[in-house]
Amino acid sequence: MYEKFTLDNKIILITGATGSFGKAFINRVLRDYNPKTIRVYSRDELKQFNMQQEIKDKRLRFFIGDVRDKERLIQATRDADIIIHAAAMKQVPACEYNPFEAIKTNITGAINVVDAALVNKVPRVVALSTDKAVNPVNLYGATKLCSDKIFIHSNVYVGADRPTRFSLVRYGNVLGSRGSVIPVFLKQRETGTVTITDERMTRFWLTLDEAIDLVIKGLSIMKGGEIFVPRIPSMKITDLAKVIAPDAKHEIIGIRPGEKLHEVLVNEEEGRYAWFIKKHNIYVVLSPSTYHYLGQEMDIDEEKLPEDFIYNSGANDWWLSENELLDILKKEGLM
Repeated sequence: MYEKFTLDNKIILITGATGSFGKAFINRVLRDYNPKTIRVYSRDELKQFNMQQEIKDKRLRFFIGDVRDKERLIQATRDADIIIHAAAMKQVPACEYNPFEAIKTNITGAINVVDAALVNKVPRVVALSTDKAVNPVNLYGATKLCSDKIFIHSNVYVGADRPTRFSLVRYGNVLGSRGSVIPVFLKQRETGTVTITDERMTRFWLTLDEAIDLVIKGLSIMKGGEIFVPRIPSMKITDLAKVIAPDAKHEIIGIRPGEKLHEVLVNEEEGRYAWFIKKHNIYVVLSPSTYHYLGQEMDIDEEKLPEDFIYNSGANDWWLSENELLDILKKEGLM
């Protein structure tokens, strides 16, 4: 089904490239592959300057630009082989308080990336999605749902003269990232009290390296129109708090606006179009518009999932114990 693929000798552009994912992805690609060029596209000149000091490699090119600026994106993506779209407004409270700005960045920005890719005939485009886009309960999730639909359904604009294909990778909270609860617990343990929103709360467990693995796998096997989801373990928030601050007491503060009890990475409607790729240990969701022709091409290493399949952190079949959580935290240098 899938052709062989490598990042060697490729021109790669990453939007939002100075964020946690972008920096880690760049370091991985420079270590494991030999890209022709990696274009760092972001709007923060200070972060770009800092990256230039940290990663001294002649294959990096730095582009100041905003995903809201379509003309600049068209300039930056010229002759590119790959676009990784990681730029977004991601903080739930910031999106709620600045709804117009969230829409401009997360929705209009997605349209601009698609337009730039189509104009320049960029072969592969992978956008980063989030669990918040599944059954969204806040504006951030709603804008990312729109963004996801834009990327998946933009495959209909691809004609015989355009090699461009669009796909997504979707995952939840990344261990130790700026949006993770881990830095909060580490700081709170000094006070002797950690705040828990709800004792029933569960989350999927994903490291930054695993997020990068997912993107590289998606790039290598995409045909256009897929949502790639990693098969990963779940953990209880209370277990995580016990591991990080074993002597601290727990203060239950209640679920915050826009927060879910459990993460959902594949909902009931998407489950009808979901497959499991054993070789890569990932799920792939095909959109209804691509399911009929992509689904017929799945090879024997891929398993069609039951029509009622749902991927929910609270109903997962893979759970981490407190000891396993501690081992991973130590390995990642967070404990």
